[in-house]
Amino acid sequence: MTTHVLHRSLRHKLPTAVAVDGVRLIDGQGKSYIDASGGAAVSCLGHGHPDVIAAIHAQIDKIAYAHTSFFTTEVAEQLADKLVAGAPDGISHVYFVSGGSEAIEAALKMARQYFVEIGQPERRHFIARRQSYHGNTLGALAVGGNEWRRRQFAPLLIPVTHVSPCYEYRDRRADESAEQYGARLVQELAAAIDELGPQTVIAFVAETVGGATAGALTPVPGYLRGVRELCDRHGILLLLDEVMCGMGRTGTLHACEQDGVVPDLLTIAKGLGGGYQPIGAVLVQGKIVDAFERGSGLFQHGHTYIGHPTACAAALAVQQVIARDNLLDAVKRQGQGLQDRLQRKLGDHPHVGDLRGRGLFRGVELVADRASKQTFDPTHRLHARIKAQAMARGLMVYPMGGTIDGQHGDHVLLAPPFIVTDDDLDQIVDRLAAAIDAALAELPATR
Repeated sequence: MTTHVLHRSLRHKLPTAVAVDGVRLIDGQGKSYIDASGGAAVSCLGHGHPDVIAAIHAQIDKIAYAHTSFFTTEVAEQLADKLVAGAPDGISHVYFVSGGSEAIEAALKMARQYFVEIGQPERRHFIARRQSYHGNTLGALAVGGNEWRRRQFAPLLIPVTHVSPCYEYRDRRADESAEQYGARLVQELAAAIDELGPQTVIAFVAETVGGATAGALTPVPGYLRGVRELCDRHGILLLLDEVMCGMGRTGTLHACEQDGVVPDLLTIAKGLGGGYQPIGAVLVQGKIVDAFERGSGLFQHGHTYIGHPTACAAALAVQQVIARDNLLDAVKRQGQGLQDRLQRKLGDHPHVGDLRGRGLFRGVELVADRASKQTFDPTHRLHARIKAQAMARGLMVYPMGGTIDGQHGDHVLLAPPFIVTDDDLDQIVDRLAAAIDAALAELPATR
């Protein structure tokens, strides 16, 4: 079939999705695929949830779209109320957008404008982490630390200082405790702030739990608290990116709850609307909104589809179902079940170096040699082979290459829907293990 769609890859023919059934998608040939990654950690309720579909239909019948320079809508107000009620302390407002990259762009602008409004226009620098991912718009790509994604667009990006990620599996020294390792990372951040000049730094930007490009990297105990204290010391904002790891994915509504940290700006998206409509948001501390109100009286930013009523209706319904059905408890329970199954099936695998994550957000890092943690030759594209083998077995997972530095390393990210059953988990892990072995069998014998 000839296509006029400019797909992500011009060299691979995609199956056509034609139907859905809970945690499964079905292609035009009738083949069923377990969605063990939620697409890209999006489909938290699975596919075709009747309550969400009904809410979308009802909203379309009422009012599908109203531009936010003219109107607010009841559903946007209701969703904002619900999100603020469940947000970290001090969050007073929500700024709606259409996805994660837009959320980061808006948050970066909010952070800069905040300091302009309070009379500190000399603050111009952002600090982020290497191998992070914050989106594909130019601002989001600039704070992101994935070199492969940044390379060809580098001349277009604002300068951003990048420090080490919290990557315990590879970077914690044998003579360090987890807490000591975290303290060392905080000291590295402190040195970067000192080098730039504390009075020139706007914000530190970090994924609470590393996502697509790093494979569910979790912060070590005390690390984020140390970061928060350091930012407070210098009047720097803390911007936490929970586009992928937030909205229940790790077992709490916001991943930062588990680290006892309250950000100044918190970005959310994927699990907010569960894929039923495009939506994202920035959760904003009251002090930032107060500065805008006392100063210019506006946030100098906007897109056509922000606060889209149909998207807000979908997101409100998704969040209501999660609360009604106690799905955060399910994420904790089934997340542990997923980890247990991965440990039993892959924990002793000669080419699985690390199993990590929280809740239903898990990463499997592949290595050529467990003892040395040596990676596979990037030219083998092991991650792509695993994806192909998984799809052949009716399994959707989210593999990625360049785990360490944008070039070396391979991992698989798992983020199944919150409604995943024990039987689903059994099939996911069995099919993944088979896909990994089949992909490894394709590699040259000299690997």
